[in-house]
Amino acid sequence: MSQKKISSTKHTPQATSNTVTYVLGGIAFVVVVIVIVVAIMWQSGTDAPRNDGYGTVKNPEVELSLPGDGVVQLARPEAQRVIDVFEDPMCPFCGDLEVKHGQELAQKIDDGVVEVKYHLVNFLDGQSASGDYSTRAVAASHCVAVTENARVYSAFHSGLFDPGFRPEEGGDSDRTDAELAELARSSGASELAVECIASGAQRDAAVADANTGRDALAASGARGTPGVLVDGQVVDALGDSEWLASIN
Repeated sequence: MSQKKISSTKHTPQATSNTVTYVLGGIAFVVVVIVIVVAIMWQSGTDAPRNDGYGTVKNPEVELSLPGDGVVQLARPEAQRVIDVFEDPMCPFCGDLEVKHGQELAQKIDDGVVEVKYHLVNFLDGQSASGDYSTRAVAASHCVAVTENARVYSAFHSGLFDPGFRPEEGGDSDRTDAELAELARSSGASELAVECIASGAQRDAAVADANTGRDALAASGARGTPGVLVDGQVVDALGDSEWLASIN
C-alpha cells in the first residue's frame, strides 16, 4: 500500500523583498528626523529670549538708586515685588540669564511690577586673561550707576552681558578699560562716566563691594552665579522659564 504524503505544517517565511526593506527603513528614518526636529524646536523654544524685541528699560519714571554696598536698584516708586540678581560680568550662565530674561525683566521694571537690585561680583577674575576683568567691569558698572539714569544703566548692563561683548571664561583675551568706556558711551553715558571708567576711579570701591556681594550671595542660599531671589526666596532662573512671567 502506498503511503499517503503528509504535507509539513511548519511555516517557512518568505524572504522580505527589497522593496519592503526600503519602505521600513525609510519610515524609521523619517521618525528619527521628526524626533530630532521636535527636540531642536523644543530646545530653541526654551532658550529663546523672552519678550524679544522689547529692549532695555525705557520708562523715564524708572528710578536708579544706590542703597549701598555697590547694589544698583532700578524701580518705579510703586513696585511691590523685589528681585535680587547676583552676577559676575564674565559668567557665561549670567550671560544666558540676561539673553533669555533681560528684556522680560526690563518690561517688568518699566511696568512698575518689580524692583530689581543688581549685585555684581568678581568670582572670575582669575579666569580672565588680564586677571582682573570682572573687577574692572564691576568698577565700570559703578561709574555708570553713579553718573547716569536708569535707562542708560540698563543699556550698559545689557551690553556688558551681550555674547558679542562678554569675554569667554578662561579665554586668551578680555576687554580693556577703554572698551568698557566705549560700551558706556554707546549706551548713552556721559563723558563723566567714560572718564571714570578709563581712569579706574571706582576700582577700589568695586573690590570692596564685590566682596560684600559675595558674602550676601552666600548668605542668600543661592549656590552661585547667577543667583536670583524673588522677595528673598531663591528661584531657579535658568531652569524655570516661567519664573518671571508668574510675577505680578
